[in-house]
Amino acid sequence: MSAIEGELGILARRRIEAEIIKPIYEILVRDYGSEQAQAVIGEAVSGAAIAAGRQFAAREPEGPSLEGFVALQELWEKDDALKVEIIASDATRYDYDVHRCRYAEMYQEMGLGEIGHLLSCNRDEVFIVGYDPNVSLERTTTIMGGAARCDFRYRLKEKQS
Repeated sequence: MSAIEGELGILARRRIEAEIIKPIYEILVRDYGSEQAQAVIGEAVSGAAIAAGRQFAAREPEGPSLEGFVALQELWEKDDALKVEIIASDATRYDYDVHRCRYAEMYQEMGLGEIGHLLSCNRDEVFIVGYDPNVSLERTTTIMGGAARCDFRYRLKEKQS
């Protein structure tokens, strides 16, 4: 039994969060405008993502690692949330493309497509900072942003001497 077996998948978590955030976002837009509302939601979600990364790292008995992070991906893929093609995976890199994203579909269905990137995509880069600041993410395209795929390229940073 894996350490994350039985744990609520990230897609289910994001739906619950979005149901709470939606009315707050609508009030923020009404009172402060779309730009300010998105800035507030973006800041709050980014902070939560860093904290979540730290919480997941704290669960690692030998400390966070790229291999440990890869094992966590099961939570993001749970409930058929992502159709993933792994390009490369070893001790220093984890490269994959997402060809179907139910997160993007869900936010569109909920009427939150305009902030879906804030609720999910923008979390990825800051989550990894919280989880392990020695790992970086480069992503140039997302389904949420209208592309055909998301490209995730995680790298273990070289140690500074």
